[in-house]
Amino acid sequence: MALSIHDSLWESVAVFAAGIGAGTINTIVGSGTLITFPVLLATGLPPVTANVSNTLGLVPGSISGAIGYRKELRGQGRRVRRLAATTLVGGLTGAILLITLPSESFDTIVPVLIGLALVLVIFQPRLAKALRERQETTGAGAGDPDGGPALHAGMLLASAYGGYFGAAQGVLYIGLMGLLLHDDLQRINAVKNVLAALVNGIAALFFLFVADFDWTAVVLIAVGSTLGGQIGAKIGRRLPPTALRAVIVVVGLVAIAQLLLR
Repeated sequence: MALSIHDSLWESVAVFAAGIGAGTINTIVGSGTLITFPVLLATGLPPVTANVSNTLGLVPGSISGAIGYRKELRGQGRRVRRLAATTLVGGLTGAILLITLPSESFDTIVPVLIGLALVLVIFQPRLAKALRERQETTGAGAGDPDGGPALHAGMLLASAYGGYFGAAQGVLYIGLMGLLLHDDLQRINAVKNVLAALVNGIAALFFLFVADFDWTAVVLIAVGSTLGGQIGAKIGRRLPPTALRAVIVVVGLVAIAQLLLR
């Protein structure tokens, strides 16, 4: 069964525009849900219906963003495959939690998680350098090129959160991978886009069987986010690491403020 958003041209335009904005910001950083989710609520949709409709609608945008970053994905196939298994398990777990647990269970810790991710993003160059120096001192070498158990554990938890709600999921991913992977931030962002698409996809597939969707909203967000994904790839790929890091921090702070005030 699917619900229907109000028959208003302006509401449809607002949802479509929110989809473009979400697709753009998701590709560059993440947190596009903070654009689309409030707009869907404003149309009168119940929170859970708005959440699952948003998740399904953003899948094409995530795929579009990943395609836009295909150049930066070259040579990362093994890394993506290994992290994909972890994120799929986490995403499905989060989707199940959304259906079975009250929202208060996650609402308390979400701002803390985003705040921690921002700390990782801000201090990532210094922390990564210290980590490499420690590995060299102890004779551990460069470590696992795919991040090792620590990254997989962190990505599992971040993906569970992504399957549950997803706002600032990309910030969490970049914070974790930026610290534990010895690679360029743009290449890390490319991996983030693929993994976000997988989490949205597995969560949406689960929701198809157990939740109500607003299919008008899904289509509007899907088309808008697909366009936004291409826009975000063009913008994001041109940002130097410092500028990209600054955008991530600003978006993350906005996410924290909105989550605390809603």
